[in-house]
Amino acid sequence: MNLVPAFVRRRLAHRPNLVKILDNIGWLFLDKVLRMGVGLLVGVWIARYLGPEQFGLLNFALAFTGLFAAISGMGLQGIVVRDIVRDPQGAPLTLGTAAVLMLIGGFVSYLLILATIAYLRPDDPLARSIVAILGAIQLFKASEIAVYWFESQVQSKYTVWVQNGVFLIFAAVKVGLILSQASLTAFVWATLAEAAVVAVILLVILSWRGLNFQALQANISRAKSLLKDTWPLMLSGVAISIYMKIDQIMLGQMVGEEAVGIYSAAVRISEVWYFIPMAVVASVFPSIIEAKKRGEDEYYARLQKLFDLMVLMSLAVALPMTFFSNTVVGLLYGNAYKEAGSVLMVHIWAAVFVFLGVAGSRWIVAEGYAVIDLQRTILGAVINVALNFWLIPLFEAIGAAIATIISYAVADFLADYARKNTRRLFYMKLRSFDPTKMFRSFGWLN
Repeated sequence: MNLVPAFVRRRLAHRPNLVKILDNIGWLFLDKVLRMGVGLLVGVWIARYLGPEQFGLLNFALAFTGLFAAISGMGLQGIVVRDIVRDPQGAPLTLGTAAVLMLIGGFVSYLLILATIAYLRPDDPLARSIVAILGAIQLFKASEIAVYWFESQVQSKYTVWVQNGVFLIFAAVKVGLILSQASLTAFVWATLAEAAVVAVILLVILSWRGLNFQALQANISRAKSLLKDTWPLMLSGVAISIYMKIDQIMLGQMVGEEAVGIYSAAVRISEVWYFIPMAVVASVFPSIIEAKKRGEDEYYARLQKLFDLMVLMSLAVALPMTFFSNTVVGLLYGNAYKEAGSVLMVHIWAAVFVFLGVAGSRWIVAEGYAVIDLQRTILGAVINVALNFWLIPLFEAIGAAIATIISYAVADFLADYARKNTRRLFYMKLRSFDPTKMFRSFGWLN
């Protein structure tokens, strides 16, 4: 099934790479749009059913376990995809070794989750049990090697089939839980079951339509070479998790679960748009890497146009949401969450820096500047934590939103100026705010 319309495909018949990229983007968009639509609908229904306090506890647990996801993922995605593109013959060894590393990382991550929540919430058995259930999702991280393979082949439709099929089934399960007036814990178990089913089917699809699962290999030498490239990205991922999730955790610890519920309602609307840069960059960046082989000028010209596109798309999201935030929150969540409108009005502007950061992170991987990326990400995380300590007592959820924007701006934009190696990237991102550059043609995708 091709998602590029027939008349477009005919006009671009002489540019097969562009057709393939657009078709892959289409599948990724179909995946995320479906999740955005159904997920937001079911998520809003769950929020209304649970109320701000229980919804806040659920999101506190999700954010808390999310802090440790980078450990189980080990920063492997970009490196594995890059290595498969560069050396297709070595794919079985690369994927197999990555799977073993993520199995170990998932186990370590889960132990850390259990130990940390026991320290933070010693007198809250409900919070500890919910975190323990959701934390087990990290044990299934190794199945993502299927996602890496199909991304490297620009064939994301297979992972879309799996993830969306299971997602729709469990969306129906959660609706059933609402109608049967189930407890909060039941929704948590459903979330874990969904992750387990996706993991199993992804591996089956990989063996069926990609690499034979039995052909995967692993050895210590390849593990060492992967870890040499990925350890800075893993630490960077931990720092990213901190400045993306710490606001909800600190709100829960400093204010309470209800504040987390209000904040999470706004953040879900704000972050639902983040699939856009991820889908575009995942489909486009392999062609940008190929362009580097033909010359630096073409390579950076394409990268500049990618940044231009990121800013254009982010503004197309942020501007309307700024003016209609209260209306959107009221329609979706109801009066119990009315304070979330003001939070959304602020938080939505983080999208500008998130969109740029997604594109810039792939350049970091391609150029081998993982340590620099780690340093600037840690800086962003430290600033976010410090600002949350200052702003949450003053403005509660809105303070957390302000802290998020500033920390994203530092990590994904301003920090590029600090080093000579990345200063060119800073100026490229700065030029992308020029409105005349945002509307360039997209012929560079081929």
